[in-house]
Amino acid sequence: MQKRENNKEELLHEIESVLMKVKEQLKLYEDDAAEQMLHELIEQILKEKYDVTPLNSGVRALQYLKKNKPDLILLDVRMASMDGIETLREIREMEDRKDIPVIMLTSQNDKRTVLESLMLGAENYILKPFTIQDLYDRIDSVLDNEK
Repeated sequence: MQKRENNKEELLHEIESVLMKVKEQLKLYEDDAAEQMLHELIEQILKEKYDVTPLNSGVRALQYLKKNKPDLILLDVRMASMDGIETLREIREMEDRKDIPVIMLTSQNDKRTVLESLMLGAENYILKPFTIQDLYDRIDSVLDNEK
């Protein structure tokens, strides 16, 4: 069992290194392809521990929420067709979905964006780059509070 835990820690460390490299690409290129690559990597990591349904736009997220009620939403501020703040605003207006906890993900360290997210009811706010362990801890904390 100890060997398996060590392997898991090594894997997490390796994944965090890759995330940091992807983040460096984002700083250099600031393009949607790098952002998409980061989202896909986060998705693969989270699928090890959680049931994940990736949706790459606010519009798709709102359509999904009409038929599904997840335990938690990870919402990036920067998304296609509708940004994360507007998506969060729309979620909070959905009568039977407004209680779903939301964690915002962003590379923006803009106090106005953070404040607006929290005022709209976001449970937490994670600035990129972040460690996988930090993401796990925040997700687990929010989910534990919901029980």
